[in-house]
Amino acid sequence: MTDLFYQSRLANLKESLKKRKIDAFLVTDIHNVRYLTGFTGSSGILFITKEKNIFITDFRYKEQAGKETKDWDIVIGKGGMLKSIKALYKKSLIKKLGFESSISYEFFRRLSHRDIHLKAFKGLIEKLRAVKDVTEIQSIREAVRRAESAFLDVKPCIRQGIRERAIARRLEESLKKNGCRHIPFDIIVASGPNAAMPHAKPTDKKLQGGDLVIIDWCGEADGYFSDMTRTLLIGKGDNFSKQKEIYQLVLEANRKAISHVSIGTTSEEIDRSTRDVIKKAGYGKYFGHGTGHGVGLQVHESPHITWNRKDIIQENMVFTIEPGIYIPGLGGVRIEDMVVAGKRKAEVLTTLPKKLEIL
Repeated sequence: MTDLFYQSRLANLKESLKKRKIDAFLVTDIHNVRYLTGFTGSSGILFITKEKNIFITDFRYKEQAGKETKDWDIVIGKGGMLKSIKALYKKSLIKKLGFESSISYEFFRRLSHRDIHLKAFKGLIEKLRAVKDVTEIQSIREAVRRAESAFLDVKPCIRQGIRERAIARRLEESLKKNGCRHIPFDIIVASGPNAAMPHAKPTDKKLQGGDLVIIDWCGEADGYFSDMTRTLLIGKGDNFSKQKEIYQLVLEANRKAISHVSIGTTSEEIDRSTRDVIKKAGYGKYFGHGTGHGVGLQVHESPHITWNRKDIIQENMVFTIEPGIYIPGLGGVRIEDMVVAGKRKAEVLTTLPKKLEIL
């Protein structure tokens, strides 16, 4: 990624701070640090003023910070980074210091100073992150490609008799072979009655004939993630008609939501479009989670596609569409795609088939 993208992101943040009349701002969330600087380490804090861009880290990351960050003055926190922060705001003669509300109370208590007015901000940088630039979308596309390639490598093994844990383990290995350096959540493989739990953990249960199998996994590229889910059926069992019915409903709900993605619409409206399909068919109580969520440097970020949020969809927002139906005793179905909001309609980034596959 070129320095211009980082400079643009920092300029957007500084414009936001100017409107809020903040003398200086602390960035402590490591994902936001990476977004603004490109730093991939685990210890870093940004101290941003109108004139200065200061990157504070510890001795372990001195050389790495020098290589990965450009146009930042690097300060190595001797005696702790908090000590360096206090020295900086005394030296800068600032009166109003903004910070991210996600910091711990202990950090806030130690940061406090009688001569400094502290003001917490929630989601300031996360709102900027919600709209992806061309390099971010490029990385997410690659994360999708790697995830789909890994799944296709493992798919021939998904047969009656194999254990859920074995599928998850093989898929994780394949993701790493396909270039994914980090997997942000445990892969979900849930079959039969286990598939009635949206976030079931893989068990030693063997796949049996007539089982619905939900597989939820992600990919990674350059620190950016993808997230997708497919549901398969192991042969035709006694409940085939019911399983086919709920699968087709979830697929219809998935497509309905995607068709509602447009610039200016709200996340609540997208959620309602998919939820109405499932409710009208009498399965509303079996769909209790949100329709989707943003994906980027984190696998769950803004926008939040759910009934109690009214995030305005903007061009180049990237998020999931993942309706589901989960019936205790029978199992469940979830179909999750990733989309990017375009000028006229959504572009679906995931390419795996969505037609019910019977293995």
